[in-house]
Amino acid sequence: MDRKLLFAAVAAAIAANAIAMPDAARRAEARAQAEAIFEKLSPNDAVSLLMMDNIEIKDPHIQRHHWWNEGLHGVARAGLATMFPQAIGRAATFDAALERKTGDVISTEARAKHNLFRAKGLRGIYTGLTYWSPNVNMFRDARWGRGHETFGEDPYLAGVMGTAFVKGLQGDDPKFIKIAACAKHYAVHSGPEHLRHEFNVNLDKRDLYEYYLPAFKRLVEKGKVEQVMGAYSAVNGVPCCASRFLLRDVLRGEWGFAGTVVSDVGAVNDVWAHHKYKQTNVEACLATIDGGLDICSEGTYDCLRKEVREGRVSKDRLREPVLNILTTRILLGNVGDVQTPWDGLGEKDVATRASKRLALRVAEESMVLLKNDGVLPLDPAKLRGVRVWGREDEVKPLVGNYEGSAGNYVTARAGLAAELGAGVAIESDHADVNIAIIGYTPSDEGEGHDKRDCHMHKNQIEELKKWQNDRARRPVVTVLYGGSPMEIKEVCELSDAVLLAWYPGEQGGRAIARTLVGKNNPAGRLPVTFMENYDEEADIKDYALPGRTYLYAAKKPLFPFGYGLSYTTFAYDGLEVSGENGGPVSIAVNVTNTGKVGGDEVVQLYVRSPEGSGDRRVHHLEGFRRLRLAPGETKKVMFKLVKKQLAQFGEDGKQTLAKGEYAIFVGGGQPGFAENVVSGKIVR
Repeated sequence: MDRKLLFAAVAAAIAANAIAMPDAARRAEARAQAEAIFEKLSPNDAVSLLMMDNIEIKDPHIQRHHWWNEGLHGVARAGLATMFPQAIGRAATFDAALERKTGDVISTEARAKHNLFRAKGLRGIYTGLTYWSPNVNMFRDARWGRGHETFGEDPYLAGVMGTAFVKGLQGDDPKFIKIAACAKHYAVHSGPEHLRHEFNVNLDKRDLYEYYLPAFKRLVEKGKVEQVMGAYSAVNGVPCCASRFLLRDVLRGEWGFAGTVVSDVGAVNDVWAHHKYKQTNVEACLATIDGGLDICSEGTYDCLRKEVREGRVSKDRLREPVLNILTTRILLGNVGDVQTPWDGLGEKDVATRASKRLALRVAEESMVLLKNDGVLPLDPAKLRGVRVWGREDEVKPLVGNYEGSAGNYVTARAGLAAELGAGVAIESDHADVNIAIIGYTPSDEGEGHDKRDCHMHKNQIEELKKWQNDRARRPVVTVLYGGSPMEIKEVCELSDAVLLAWYPGEQGGRAIARTLVGKNNPAGRLPVTFMENYDEEADIKDYALPGRTYLYAAKKPLFPFGYGLSYTTFAYDGLEVSGENGGPVSIAVNVTNTGKVGGDEVVQLYVRSPEGSGDRRVHHLEGFRRLRLAPGETKKVMFKLVKKQLAQFGEDGKQTLAKGEYAIFVGGGQPGFAENVVSGKIVR
């Protein structure tokens, strides 16, 4: 392909993803308005604005606004809403465009609910426009309870998917932000949950900049995320919510963050009560303000009222956080009598047919086929009946945590009944197939508690064993719920096919059934590594990277990051790698569906540094595309690599470009694990 045409195509793709959200000039205008308001505030009112529950201030008129709201996979804790798959399942789609659409639906419903609440005079918790999503912490340990809230173990994948979600949430209006997204929990936190209020992580800058910070950086620089949440934990002895290095030097200094920094709930209190970083609550409050925190998501800042009243803390010391807070609220159209493009949204815009169709599509794209010995897809026309056992009637494994209420959930049994049709009996003695619906629920993993291990529930394994005597006559299909890696080697041995469904949302049962019968050709890919067992894993308190995730792997996995099967096959050829003089590198490859049915392929691009470069990473993901191909169809897929995507990190956290031969791998999975991978090289 002509290089000029290739660069033009890449530029067009970048332009197509650009957003017309409030620019620097509009933010400066909002900041100036905030300055004028600040001058009219009493010192006590200035303190009030620093709290999670912004009380009403009559002069100047500022309406009450509560900062706490949740929307990880749909508007949470506020009644009826569309419930999408939990974040880890959406990460498995490897579909950034779809993720942006998901965020857009969530923000539409968020605005609609805000309008409905406001019409009733309700302005408390879960009614506002500042949403504490997404979670872009790194899922580095399979036992971490909150891993299912994230986009997985890879910084690039988490950054791209998180940025798409943020763009969907915040919208593309040039004057107003639709809702304010929040990158959490900044930074590093990924367990242990039970120690999070006092836990300290000691890391060098190499670990920070190479692995724990890139997703946050991308959300700030490319997503223009409006909020960042400081974590409970400490990094190198300093609580995250009081860290000048993290909040001022890196977040605002290096990355240019211009929004509002909020604390996790109770994190300011932790600074003195649990971390013992300061001796009193007043000292803790001042340390967080000086460190760069804006919103205290609790009542600890109440102690500042006396300090301000008695003159020990000046109103001007509160200027910066108050201005950040007011600027965000002004950009939301949340101060004064302001009209926004979304004021007409209401009940008719919540849980619509279109949003439910999207929830189904996302669930279908998230399905990961781990094993298939030719059993799937099932043909209902050839079935007399199926036997289903396990969690087939349960709603809980559909939704994950931080959920709203979908009103109507399609369970696995309901989905199978609809897709198999009246002619196929369920629970029949004449069943032709045994289907196990097993795995985890959010009770097994979640906020505040990590998994003790990654074992499957014993009763589930025992039931699968009972089915082995007639397996030749009735094959076993296993569907797994869950939001994290599980030890499933035995499940795979006891099953002829295994489908990983995650926590698939309100339409999950329908998506499962449509996948089993072939109406949906699965193309989800693992956003986390599944090891054979986790008996020899490092302590969850150990944040050192060697041996963790596919990036620093020391042993062979059961199923690698990026893995997933299909009902069709794909081939790659014609790889072109071009670029010189240290500039961007353009990569093009042809992808062909060589099977008999249409399906999606997830094209993955990995980079491996030259030998002797000092790069600890085995290789690292630096591009992906999900595309649909009809049987026999070929499409050309293009990527662009910039210098920083090839560079290595030093102990000081800075990047350098080593001389030598960089290996480039493009295919349907990681090099060494997927057969359909082609390779090239870049010499620098």
